[in-house]
Amino acid sequence: MNKVATFQIGKNGISTTVLQTLTRMLETHKFIRIAALQASGRTRDSIKTMADSLVNQLPVSCTYTIIGFTIILRKRTEPTKHRR
Repeated sequence: MNKVATFQIGKNGISTTVLQTLTRMLETHKFIRIAALQASGRTRDSIKTMADSLVNQLPVSCTYTIIGFTIILRKRTEPTKHRR
């Protein structure tokens, strides 16, 4: 079962450590729920900017959905080739 992982971004925002941790999490999880804490200076616009930045900086191909102050990252999967 592929459970949803959770992560929080605080006042330091998106740092190298955050990107490394999310990259490792995406190796084993298809979905990551990222909560932007109040200390991150969150607003509706900053959440979208943060999500765009994450998708562009992560080495794994992802899409996102925003629900309130939460970003749901979804790892894109490569289509598998069928063997005959």
